[in-house]
Amino acid sequence: MTGPDSLRRALCASVPVFTTDRLHLRPPVLADWPAYLEVFTSDRAKHIDGPYDEDGAWADFCEGVAGWLLLGTGMWTITAKGDDAALGWLYLWREKGDPEPEIGWVLTAEAEGKGYASEAALAVLPYAVAQFGAGGFVSYIAEGNHASARLAIRLGASRDAAAEAAYGDPTLHIYRHTGVPL
Repeated sequence: MTGPDSLRRALCASVPVFTTDRLHLRPPVLADWPAYLEVFTSDRAKHIDGPYDEDGAWADFCEGVAGWLLLGTGMWTITAKGDDAALGWLYLWREKGDPEPEIGWVLTAEAEGKGYASEAALAVLPYAVAQFGAGGFVSYIAEGNHASARLAIRLGASRDAAAEAAYGDPTLHIYRHTGVPL
């Protein structure tokens, strides 16, 4: 049988999937949109140019989904093993206007503080290094987002002063990932 749903399934099947002891990282699906909207229209989005209005959140969601088709990178929905509800999203993408590919993470309020972002990022880091090479991708982290900065450092990244100067936004810290931590 052919049609939109079979095409959707085929496209989703082309996105790499990652599994950890507790998590499953899968392609985003439309059922993830309500959780994405909740996060991106709330104060949780303050460090990622938010909160957004509904149209802005939808545009961001679509950019993460379309990235797989257009650029070969995008976002994964983070779920608990055995539960398909979105806990958050892990990104390996290059947003419009970004000078370099980025690995990033956003969690729902309920998922915060449980190590999910770290676990998801550690699962994807070897893939990111294989795609972009050690040092070939960064995390863009807003000044004041101390939790994400600590996570980037735990993942083996360090601030890149030259990239920050070239970007030209003193409120944005750029962490360069040079490999996979042992």
